[in-house]
Amino acid sequence: MANVVVVGAQWGDEGKGKIVDWLSERADVIARFQGGHNAGHTLVIDGKVYKLHALPSGVVRGGKLSVIGNGVVLDPWHLMNEIATVRDQGVDITPETLMIAENTPLILPIHGELDRAREEAASKGTKIGTTGRGIGPAYEDKVGRRSIRVADLADESTLIARVDRALQHHDPLRRGLGIDPVNRDALIAALKEIAPQILPFAAPVWKVLNEKRRAGKRILFEGAQGALLDIDFGTYPFVTSSNVIAGQAATGVGIGPNAIDFVLGIVKAYTTRVGEGPFPTELEDEDGQRLGERGHEFGTTTGRKRRCGWFDACLVRQTCATSGINGISLTKLDVLDGFETLKICVAYDLDGERLDYLPTAADQQARCKPIYEEMPGWSESTEGARSWADLPANAIKYVRRVEELIQCPVALLSTSPERDDTILVTDPFAD
Repeated sequence: MANVVVVGAQWGDEGKGKIVDWLSERADVIARFQGGHNAGHTLVIDGKVYKLHALPSGVVRGGKLSVIGNGVVLDPWHLMNEIATVRDQGVDITPETLMIAENTPLILPIHGELDRAREEAASKGTKIGTTGRGIGPAYEDKVGRRSIRVADLADESTLIARVDRALQHHDPLRRGLGIDPVNRDALIAALKEIAPQILPFAAPVWKVLNEKRRAGKRILFEGAQGALLDIDFGTYPFVTSSNVIAGQAATGVGIGPNAIDFVLGIVKAYTTRVGEGPFPTELEDEDGQRLGERGHEFGTTTGRKRRCGWFDACLVRQTCATSGINGISLTKLDVLDGFETLKICVAYDLDGERLDYLPTAADQQARCKPIYEEMPGWSESTEGARSWADLPANAIKYVRRVEELIQCPVALLSTSPERDDTILVTDPFAD
């Protein structure tokens, strides 16, 4: 049976939640493989809105196993609050429907404090635009081999030793930033209190998923953020702290790369970005404002207004290559309804040289000017379209031109937040 990876192919906020929910109806397992609760997915199902941050998007679908993999960094207090909220909305979440990898690193209160203190201390132009939720410092502790992981909550002596090792690193950092030393006893007490709530969900996820795969079950791998925020291939240093590209799906849950049969990239029909960093096609005019208003462009996690711009084919072609994307899901096509003229970035001008990719160096990225191709827009509505026959001719021409420029076919087309307003072109789960 086919297994599918879903990744954002821009700077996040592409509409992954809806697409994962749409696909999860036919999956047996939905697994989050990276990121933290800095990502937000909004699902609209039968008029009911679910806002998820730590939980996999498939959790709202009954009869599915949802998994939080070891590639995620997990705030256990946030998770339990989110579970309580979703339960209040009528969703049953139990250790039979949700598993957390035993080797998942935890986000502690000290990580958020450090994250916010660093951002506040940064001078203008050096701020990353972090959500301040501790994701970066938690990943730092992971690679520094001082994380407290889910399995550590089961043994008090191990937990205390892990806390002491972490504080050897954090207390000097805090002194340098003018933050009070960590209250060691309070941190240990908080971890001991949350442990019995988290441990029932702990499992050897790598083993479970490999058994599911051998049994012929369909696995849907869910990424957070977008490939342009990847720690290696994003617009560094204005990136997240994990690998976002599709290859991370394998290491983020403990399953071999040969388990991935199809990579679906989620792509907005225009471009948005939250926070700092380069954005070649950003619009600071009426068109940009119109995109933001029509697209309701506010971050699910932070509520921050998203920066908006024309579709950047260079960037998406790049992410299609680095993630090995087999097909894209083009979302929010309806936001472009009513524009007389549309623009697509087909190349960049860098100091008089034409480039068909975004260079790595930050100073060069900042100097890249978009080279646009113009296309006629359409006055008819595409909202709620469920077949090609429902789309205006110019909308179809726009989609086809996007395919040509990014060198990747459209597999799905989304025309509203409602899950059923989706046009299926290629089935990612086809064997």
